[in-house]
Order: sequence, then structure tokens, then C-alpha cells
Amino acid sequence: MLEAILFDLDGTLVDTAPDLAWVLNQQRAMHGLIEMPFDLIRPYASHGTAGLLQIGFSIGDDHPAYTELRSEYLALFESHGNQYSQLFPGMMEVLDELEMRGIPWGIVTNKPGWLTAPLLDQMGLDQRAACVITGDTCARSKPHPDPLLAACAQINLPANTCVYIGDAERDITAAHACGMPALIAEYGYIGPNDDPYTWYADGSIAQPTDLFNYLA
Repeated sequence: MLEAILFDLDGTLVDTAPDLAWVLNQQRAMHGLIEMPFDLIRPYASHGTAGLLQIGFSIGDDHPAYTELRSEYLALFESHGNQYSQLFPGMMEVLDELEMRGIPWGIVTNKPGWLTAPLLDQMGLDQRAACVITGDTCARSKPHPDPLLAACAQINLPANTCVYIGDAERDITAAHACGMPALIAEYGYIGPNDDPYTWYADGSIAQPTDLFNYLA
């Protein structure tokens, strides 16, 4: 029986891509590069700074310039703030319904806590979430199951009574590794080279309100 809902953050609960892309283009401009189209950047928004630098500068985390560019990007993002991020359409209705039914919901993200906290505070979600597990809460982040197990411990529920919703393969992998059902957020940051059908999720939602179909 479904007793709690856990959400990934970027690309599932909150549409943060506009801010992430804006900062990336500001950084590219600092290096004499032209602005990239938003639609090209959006699929990489769920893959953190590494994914954004990959599309923005064609480098991986093993490149000599990666560490410096990562620090530069994060500094730019911290000064920019979350000016354009917002809940995906229909998500507020979902959260309201969950709370009305007494179903706790929480957040499990690989985003570091120092970036997660200001966003949730700005959106008024920090006091509503039953738990918030960030990328630095546990020693190992997704796709390892530890963050989801930490969330279950905080809300005092077994993993098989919760469902995790995410828009990346690592979300599904992490959930299944601890025996938790997982749904794909099809409206999230899924790229043209991603094949969600090979993630073996337990279902998917095309929009947040489709979650109502799973609430008995």
C-alpha cells in the first residue's frame, strides 16, 4: 500500500532548467562563447554541474579544466539565485492533495544541500516536505540506494510502501536497489539519447497530476 511519495528535485518536482541554463550561458559568455539554445541545454539539467559543463564546454569531469570551471559555475549560480525556477504545472495541486490525504512527501536529490535549501525556502517547500535528502546527506548519492533509505528512515516507513519519482535512470536504479517502486517523470529533463524504456520503471507520468492515478 502506498504510504509516501518521494520526489527527485530538478526535473521532477521543480523546473530549475531556466536558471541552470541562464547561468551556463553567462559562463560561456565569460569565455567568449555564444549563447546556446535553451532546448539544447534542458536535457542536461538533471545531470548536475558535470552534465551542464559537458554540453556547455564539451568536457568531462576528468578534464584538467573541469574543477576550475565547476567552481566558477557554482559561484555564478550562487550569486544568480533561483530567479526563474518554479514548480512544474500541476505539482502544487499534487502536493496539496497529498497533504489533504495525509500522505507524506519528501525530496531526495543529488543537488548539494547549500543549493537545495535556498530553493526550497524561496518556494515555501522546506516546511512542507516530510524529509529532504540532498547530495551531501549520505556518503554515497544516487544511483546508490543510501539516500532513499535515509529518507525512509526519516519518515519511518519501509521502502516498499513508498514510491520514488524521477526523470533520470539513476533515480530508477536507486529506488529498485532498495525495493522501492519507481515512476518516470516523462515531463522532466529526458534527453534524445535517453531510452526510459530500458530503465524498467514501474510506471510513468506524463504530467504531475497523473500521479493521482496511483493514489487509491
